[in-house]
Amino acid sequence: MDMKELLQKRRSIRKYADTPIEKEKVEQLIRAALLSPTSRNTRAWEFILVEDQEVLAKLSLAKVGAQPLKGAALGIVVCADPEKSDVWVEDTSIATIILQLQAQDLGLGSCWVQIRERNYQDGTPAGAYVKKLLDIPDHLQVESIVALGYPAETRQGPSEDELLREKIHWHTYKG
Repeated sequence: MDMKELLQKRRSIRKYADTPIEKEKVEQLIRAALLSPTSRNTRAWEFILVEDQEVLAKLSLAKVGAQPLKGAALGIVVCADPEKSDVWVEDTSIATIILQLQAQDLGLGSCWVQIRERNYQDGTPAGAYVKKLLDIPDHLQVESIVALGYPAETRQGPSEDELLREKIHWHTYKG
């Protein structure tokens, strides 16, 4: 699949088939995460892979919109150490989208579940909930969780005609 096709086909998938992801594909996802670029090559990110359905169900309660984790074959928690990088948010965001693009290339569906700056049901930060659930050390911050699995739904991407070309500006901003 070329990059254009990959980008056109990638959609957020929120429903997954009850099928485990093969170990070779999980390894490819791990490699993709570890190959994602970071500012000044700090590699301040950390990744926690969760396959346990009970834990994924608990993660799905981290915030409104985290429900795709319940029923996913795999969840990858993306966190980083802010002391190692002042741009950890950008670095973890890049890693998150690279995981999603690799998943698409492998025939998997994915959904980005934003954790940073979101709240758990009782108003506490979603990151604190995830950190407590997974024993994540205090010095790490959770950016996102990627829900992964074989799609149990199909979603169409935008056509060429639906691209918002008015969002492109040449040389200066012309609103």
